[in-house]
Amino acid sequence: MTKDQARYAAKPTRFTVFQRTFLPLQLIRFVVINMKMLDIIRRSHRAMHRAGQ
Repeated sequence: MTKDQARYAAKPTRFTVFQRTFLPLQLIRFVVINMKMLDIIRRSHRAMHRAGQ
């Protein structure tokens, strides 16, 4: 790779641009990531309660 090539970011494909801009898909991804976070938080709270008993 030359210095000039390293300076420019790769151009996203049409499919990548679609995924980034399609609102229903973004809403689904938002819900999924939040459900994962809630699960991790729930597990950590359970572990804290068990340690206190």
